[in-house]
Amino acid sequence: MDLTLKILAGLFALLFIFMGSGFMLDPTGNAASLAVVPMGEHGLNTLRGDLGGLFLASAALILLGIIQNKGEWLVAVAVLMVFIAAGRLIGFVIDGDPAEATVVAFGFEIVIAAVLIFAGRRMAAGTS
Repeated sequence: MDLTLKILAGLFALLFIFMGSGFMLDPTGNAASLAVVPMGEHGLNTLRGDLGGLFLASAALILLGIIQNKGEWLVAVAVLMVFIAAGRLIGFVIDGDPAEATVVAFGFEIVIAAVLIFAGRRMAAGTS
């Protein structure tokens, strides 16, 4: 894979490590940054498990793809990002006027998915 794409994918992995670790170690603080309020221990556990786990697993898959030079791992994370973005789109339609932060997050998810798909396809085609 081109060095630039590897670096960009690696930066996404670092971002996901940072976010995932934040949800694991301080779910309340990180939830507040997303306008989410956990309800009791179950809510905290859900933030750690679902969001922390999602971000850390995404980072692991990206790093695995970079290390093994296998684009499938990058595309797997792209699929996750597409489904997260699709959930936001559904929210835009059902809930109405989205907050600016939600639109920005949606944009990042689309960009991350596009870059990872592009990088994964280049890797799979052997042009890395």
